[in-house]
Amino acid sequence: MEITTEREIVKYQGGQFSEQGDMVAVEFPLTIYINDIEFVTLVCSPDHLEELIIGFLASEGAIRSYEDIQSLNLDDRGGFCHITLNKSIPTDHFQYSKRILGSCCGKSRQFYFQNDVDTAKVSMSKTTLTPEQISRLMVEMQTTSTIFKETGGIHNASLGSPDKTVVHRGDIGRHNALDKLYGHCVRNNISVRDKVLVFSGRISSEVLTKAAKIGVGIVLSKSAPTDLAIGLAEDLNITAVGFVRGDSFNIYSHPWRIRESE
Repeated sequence: MEITTEREIVKYQGGQFSEQGDMVAVEFPLTIYINDIEFVTLVCSPDHLEELIIGFLASEGAIRSYEDIQSLNLDDRGGFCHITLNKSIPTDHFQYSKRILGSCCGKSRQFYFQNDVDTAKVSMSKTTLTPEQISRLMVEMQTTSTIFKETGGIHNASLGSPDKTVVHRGDIGRHNALDKLYGHCVRNNISVRDKVLVFSGRISSEVLTKAAKIGVGIVLSKSAPTDLAIGLAEDLNITAVGFVRGDSFNIYSHPWRIRESE
């Protein structure tokens, strides 16, 4: 499916009105069924949907590895995905996990759901970065974001080692962009402990919790963190770095992972 579409708009600029075409991001509802039970509806960008599904299930604790999935049947036109797992999921898991995840930021609360407590991990990462590596990873994430350049309507995220970006994904929902990264790693058995998460939006508690579920030790953002996110980062041994712009940034937690240049 196309993840952008052109709409006719009226633009006002320099005291003049003009009709022209404008590219906008597509918003797509995707309903996931697990073992024939409706699990969740995600509102997302319609690309890399299998990665999104796998990453979401892993972050929710529904699966621990790709091998837990017996079959995955995706109808990317109708917006449905039917998954059969090699195990059953307790009924109460569906009761507290089933919800609508919109493309808007929503309300962030510390461990709002019980499965966040169960799946968020204290980071054991020993990865460190220099200021030059931080700047380079942010530039790589931004320059790869072609859909954002076209529409301005998606969040962008990437996972990388200190020396290079490994995978980049975008989505109208910030949590979806992170789940796509995680799903890529789960499906391809890529270790995430030594990786760095680079993100275009603010570091909310939701984003920090997703980072903890993925298992990274460093989160870089071009924007600001919230106070709750900083508290979670301190508790979960994650280094949160915000306002990465040019050769400047702010370190909000566990600064020992950011070292001086050699």
